[in-house]
Amino acid sequence: MSTALDHRYCTFLLGGIHFGVPVTKVQEVLRAQERTRIPLVSPVVDGLINLRGEIVTTLDLRRRLGLPPRGDGAEAMNVVIRSDEGVVSLLVDEIRDVLDVEDADFEPVPPTLTGPCRDLVTAIFKLEDSLLLILDTERLLEIRDDTDQREVHHA
Repeated sequence: MSTALDHRYCTFLLGGIHFGVPVTKVQEVLRAQERTRIPLVSPVVDGLINLRGEIVTTLDLRRRLGLPPRGDGAEAMNVVIRSDEGVVSLLVDEIRDVLDVEDADFEPVPPTLTGPCRDLVTAIFKLEDSLLLILDTERLLEIRDDTDQREVHHA
């Protein structure tokens, strides 16, 4: 059974691409936060932030999705999401609106979508001026260190 919340997405830009995550997974969105680096973890893990006394792992979504690095001096925004293992912050370029999308605008993930995005995008919706790629937040957090294939858990 589908509910109205099933089709509401917190959206953001990353490398000029419009992405979304289910609004039910989002705790909050924040401006750039000071991050503390963590040695010897996957390069996808950008560091830790202190969120009102809670230590939260930040993931560089550009690295996770295989996109080029953010330009020098460009500050990342934070989309803080809740998962089964706790709270995690996703670093994005720009926060956009919460969007309601219709089933009629749904498109299956095309076979031409390659790389890490292929496994992490669950749906695509046609918007007026772009496509909205919906990310699977649980799979997004399954980060493996390429050097030894052990799963890297967030703090």
